[in-house]
Amino acid sequence: MSQLIAPRSVPLGGYRSMTVRRTLPSKGRAFIGAWCFADHYGPERTAMDVAPHPHTGLQTVSWLFSGEIEHRDALGTVAKVRPGEVNLMTAGSGICHSEVSTDPDALLHGVQLWVALPESARHRPRAFQNHACERVDLDSGAAARVLTGTLPGVGSSPVTTWSPLLGAELDLPSHCAIRLDLEPEFEHGFLVDGGTVEVDHEPVGHGQLLHRDAGPSTVSLRTGDQPARVMLLGGVPFEEEVIMWWNFLGRSHDEIEQFAREWNEGSERFGAVEGYRPHPGGTARIPAPAMPPGRLLPTVRRGRRSSVE
Repeated sequence: MSQLIAPRSVPLGGYRSMTVRRTLPSKGRAFIGAWCFADHYGPERTAMDVAPHPHTGLQTVSWLFSGEIEHRDALGTVAKVRPGEVNLMTAGSGICHSEVSTDPDALLHGVQLWVALPESARHRPRAFQNHACERVDLDSGAAARVLTGTLPGVGSSPVTTWSPLLGAELDLPSHCAIRLDLEPEFEHGFLVDGGTVEVDHEPVGHGQLLHRDAGPSTVSLRTGDQPARVMLLGGVPFEEEVIMWWNFLGRSHDEIEQFAREWNEGSERFGAVEGYRPHPGGTARIPAPAMPPGRLLPTVRRGRRSSVE
């Protein structure tokens, strides 16, 4: 079965307010494999300036089509996010980081993705990896880059994930028709950037995400008069119950509440980002918002993020 997810516009605010197109989590789906969050933004001449903020229980996957962002984190990492290079940060039991455009007038265009860590890995130490992804030529003038995991018959990425996972960028010229092999035990998502792509004859427009259940071992992709880019996300269905609220992923309301309190109190759980300079009128770190009334409930696979009792 398949499910077409329309993006919703989410204003991020901050310096030179930025709006993103969010497809995960959505009202009808919380996960694709362990992928639990997908923001798609640009192309736009705007500045990203996200002050230090925390994460727990997840990995962030930053991927750009154009522009450049400076990443700083509590490990002391200072790295550039550039087109064709995947930056993967593992929060483990706690980390904080900042993200700032290196050129505030450059064309910024890309995706920000999160991966839920399974119980067996969510307390691992913090980590950061950068990998320049090889461009692999496919049929009909198409090309692919593998960010995470393995795309059968195309290639693999060496970055470490803690559940079976696939992330890949597919560049498709106009009037392109290709067929790709898939892992049949994976469910998959096809997020389209530009134009319209037919996924096994089902049209998917710009900014939309098509989810496909596990089972098929191949997929056909076809473009029309315009070129397109597809972010292919896949993984073994993630069956653990989690709670995702703000930037935290945990297993209970009380745990999430503790994360928020510790971040606001400056706990060593998250460390500190060195060298971030807030813009005029900005903040040195983003505080956790007030918890909602009631108790947060676990996310279900076919629902949005945690609801409140």
